[in-house]
Amino acid sequence: MEAFSFSCWAYGSVWFFFICLGLQRFSNSAIVLTPALLVYCMLIVLLEWLCHVYLPTALGIFLLSGACWYVLGVISPRKMLPVSGKAVLITGCDSGFGQAVAYKLDSMGFQVVATVLNIDGPGAKELQQMCSNRLKLIQVDLTKPKDIQKALELTKTQIAGRGLWGLVNNAGICVHFGDAELSLMSNYRGCMEVNFFGTLEITKAFLPLLRCSKGRIVTISSPAGPFNDLSRWEHQHEHHLASLPEELLQDYGEEYVSEIKRLFLKIGDMASEDLAPVVECITDALLAAEPKVRYFTGKGLWLIYFIGNHMPFFVSDRFFRGFFLNNKVIPRALHKQQKEVVEE
Repeated sequence: MEAFSFSCWAYGSVWFFFICLGLQRFSNSAIVLTPALLVYCMLIVLLEWLCHVYLPTALGIFLLSGACWYVLGVISPRKMLPVSGKAVLITGCDSGFGQAVAYKLDSMGFQVVATVLNIDGPGAKELQQMCSNRLKLIQVDLTKPKDIQKALELTKTQIAGRGLWGLVNNAGICVHFGDAELSLMSNYRGCMEVNFFGTLEITKAFLPLLRCSKGRIVTISSPAGPFNDLSRWEHQHEHHLASLPEELLQDYGEEYVSEIKRLFLKIGDMASEDLAPVVECITDALLAAEPKVRYFTGKGLWLIYFIGNHMPFFVSDRFFRGFFLNNKVIPRALHKQQKEVVEE
């Protein structure tokens, strides 16, 4: 009986604090009662009953407290910093996320310095037309240190000693990878030069300006990269076939190499065309009073990283094999070996 009384008192205390904090947040903000919030509350009630019936009191209180704290975090509005007087440099603004973020931040009142690979390209011209006169475009190739220094000097003149509030490392390339033996070393080197060394060099160059304003660095990462231009992938595939040694191509077969391309483009087709979630995450990372360390965008993306980082290897390995290596064609040499074994 005493154990039951203690359990009721403990669960009641959790509910008391949850309700008090919830009411406080409702009174101090513009939070409204939504269907989603009602569902959260119903799930907490169900969780409390399950914990009370099936779990030891200490474990049940721990789980219920965590759930209540999560819901309070979800319904609480994030405190945002003012935009006024803030300058941001964004790399890779020819298209995609970079272009969308540059437009968004410019419309919010940021002073935006946007780098493009081709200052005369259609993406740069489109961005110039969409944005205000505050936006400054500059051509930068991250593999060229002189371009980075030029961007640094231009940014200094634009911000006039105020410091740089944000550096958004968005520029990156995606090249056609396959089996390690089939992948060209030039692909590996080219990808690292832009995505790693280029990002590192421009970050180091702009750190003094960021320190001046106690600003922020936002770096975009991806398991793959941009899938913008289908004709580019076709051209890269043809170049890839032409670059392979004849003996290696005979061992794998052209049909196997083409299957890798098909799977690669299939993964690209799964990507959402809606850029808004990524743009909103970048904006939050720049302006939130307490930004997150890592942002996951896209439906179910957090689950992929959770499986890769926290599940046992045999689980994650099986999952990623099924997700990325669902080949319908096997290498020609392996097919011959299997055929010989069957005939024996």
